[in-house]
Amino acid sequence: MGKEVNVKLIKQEIDEIYEIIEKLNIKSETMDALRQKFDKVEETYDDFMDNYLDFIEISDHLYDGIYISDGTGRTIFVNDAYSRFTGITKDEVIGRNVLDISREGKLYKGAVTMEVIKRKEMVNSLGKSLVNGKDLLVTGSPIFDEHGEVKLVVINNRDISDLKELELKNAELQNDKQRANQEIEFLRKQQTSKIKIVHEGESMKAVMDMVNMIAPTDVTVLITGESGTGKEVIVDEIYSRSLRKNKPLIKVNCAAIPGELLESELFGYEGGAFTGARKTGKMGMFELANEGTILLDEIGEMSMKLQSKLLRVLQGREIVRIGGNSPIKLDIRVIASTNRDLHEEIKAGKFREDLFYRLNVVPIKLKPLRERKEEIQSLSNEFLSKYNKKYNKSTELEEDAMKLLEMYKWPGNIRELENLIERLVVINKDGLIRSDSLASLLDIEKNDVKQYITKNKDGKTNLKEAVRSLEREIIEDVIKECGSVNKAAAFLGLSQPALWKKCKVLNINVN
Repeated sequence: MGKEVNVKLIKQEIDEIYEIIEKLNIKSETMDALRQKFDKVEETYDDFMDNYLDFIEISDHLYDGIYISDGTGRTIFVNDAYSRFTGITKDEVIGRNVLDISREGKLYKGAVTMEVIKRKEMVNSLGKSLVNGKDLLVTGSPIFDEHGEVKLVVINNRDISDLKELELKNAELQNDKQRANQEIEFLRKQQTSKIKIVHEGESMKAVMDMVNMIAPTDVTVLITGESGTGKEVIVDEIYSRSLRKNKPLIKVNCAAIPGELLESELFGYEGGAFTGARKTGKMGMFELANEGTILLDEIGEMSMKLQSKLLRVLQGREIVRIGGNSPIKLDIRVIASTNRDLHEEIKAGKFREDLFYRLNVVPIKLKPLRERKEEIQSLSNEFLSKYNKKYNKSTELEEDAMKLLEMYKWPGNIRELENLIERLVVINKDGLIRSDSLASLLDIEKNDVKQYITKNKDGKTNLKEAVRSLEREIIEDVIKECGSVNKAAAFLGLSQPALWKKCKVLNINVN
């Protein structure tokens, strides 16, 4: 603050001299000129004070330590920050030559002042306070006089322990980020199905052809079919083949979330938007899925009120949080699925027709398993492999048991088949799943096999023969009813070559 005091003293002396001149009240050209000079001095002083910056005060408020020496290395100034983090007081260095202090070796080491004077350029070094042991990053810069000689050396000292702490925190953040990214990638893989899609029948081949065609695009898809037919597996397949496969895949089950909560789950809300809302607000599913894909599963369960809001989102590709005003732009792919007949829902006034057409850009309809019986064997083997691996077993299906699976109606579709296979693997003891144990697990009161077996009262017909006989009877009846093997194949959900092969094995006369 010393410089500020001197400036004030100068002002005080100017005022005193000016007051003396006024008291003299001498009328002459010389005194008038003197008055004019003092007026200019006072004006200059006022301008100076308007723009005056106190170097010492500013320096003492800097975070870094400042150490200034003259052109010979004599210390002329250090700021408060330097003393604070080195533990070296101003009295210990001011007036002393840096070279002498370094030779003494009691206060610091790594000084660059003499090197800056010698090289006449900026010099960096690692220093250390010998008072408190702190490591310092030392940067010295020269200030030259009009002759090009070094008149001042300004040293900037930074506490490296702060930098090391920041570096450590940054490394921790990077590790957390890497770990979070790996966890996100793992969770994305976990939520997508690992089941191999079986598409031996014509209907599933057509579905997979469509998937291959639309997956790389952003077209909206509506997947329909009974519960358990594999709608979510198709969603996973579209996602994994899309250009957004490394972005979020958010699945929302519209039937599992209460209607009054679904809006806030989808669109999010601002803090305090309603009673019980988080103070910080909450991001909705659409925001979480931004740049990725969102699945609106069981879309047919959504209320009409929410359907209208969803329609606006699909049209404008933006959302507004509940309680908010600012729209949030979306770059997102939408896939919807349902087990309901939306055409019937529209007729009943339970689903908006305009929303249906917005969603139904590319429709994919999955047939029930009872119409895809040619895939039962492949699906069963796929599930066997999955659960054998999970439970460390090597279970196989007896041929008669496989036949029984093919004859069953499967009201629960693929999901029911998978659950049954898992159960059979878990409870099996000898590695072979037989038809008798399978029959006891199935609800065969609804099964044609049960009805047929009960007709054989002589007790001589085993299950294998019963299944073959019933299969022959059914095929013969269908061929007779349809008038040709090809039409019968379509009715039974078999390919034509598969039915011709069965006819040959079962000795069915098709001429």
